[in-house]
Amino acid sequence: MAAERERALIVEDDPITQAILRQYFGGEGYEAEAVSSLAEARQAFRRLPADVLLLDIALPDGDGVEFAREVRRESAVGIIFVTSKNQDSDRIKALEAAGDDYVTKPINLRELLARVRALSRRRALDRRFQPDDVILSFAGWIIDLKRRELFRQDGGVLRLTRGEFDLLAALALARGGTVTRDYLVEVVSNRDIAVTPRTVDSLVARLRGKLEQVVPMPCPIRTVKGEGYRLDSPVEIAG
Repeated sequence: MAAERERALIVEDDPITQAILRQYFGGEGYEAEAVSSLAEARQAFRRLPADVLLLDIALPDGDGVEFAREVRRESAVGIIFVTSKNQDSDRIKALEAAGDDYVTKPINLRELLARVRALSRRRALDRRFQPDDVILSFAGWIIDLKRRELFRQDGGVLRLTRGEFDLLAALALARGGTVTRDYLVEVVSNRDIAVTPRTVDSLVARLRGKLEQVVPMPCPIRTVKGEGYRLDSPVEIAG
């Protein structure tokens, strides 16, 4: 039996760009559907869930970022913004709102495909570590996976970048198990196509520094030589 194809929903109001994306992803093995408005996108989601959403921001009937927030409340679909908005402020707003990645026009189709595939791999790897709940505690810290917040048990919030949070969440969900550098590369590579194991090591160093600055004791993130990292602390469901 043939494997079920992944479904890509393209939300793009420019007919030429829409046709190019639909044809390209269809030729790469995706079940590709394209719509021109948020109203059509809502109908498409109700009809059949998607695996990845390629979403423009400036659409004729609304803001793609607001739509992404709406989608994220109900779905774990991968969201990649594909837009002509190239300011850092636009990118930050979109990624902090709900996006997994951000690609600016003119589109490099091969790069966009690579980012979609990287996101798909990361989502598949994430399913290895299914949380029993969305709030976990370890070493005096509480991590809220749904709200994407890390805070001390006394309530103080520690602000992390998206990459730092995703990396720490992966370690917490492993519950003391070793998480390989290759897996962590996938966890953070959805925002930077050139992520390497060295990037992961740098993120870990930054994260350790932030944790130890708040709590003057050794950070619970331990290096497993030749493999990756683990949390050297019991991880429990907070409640």
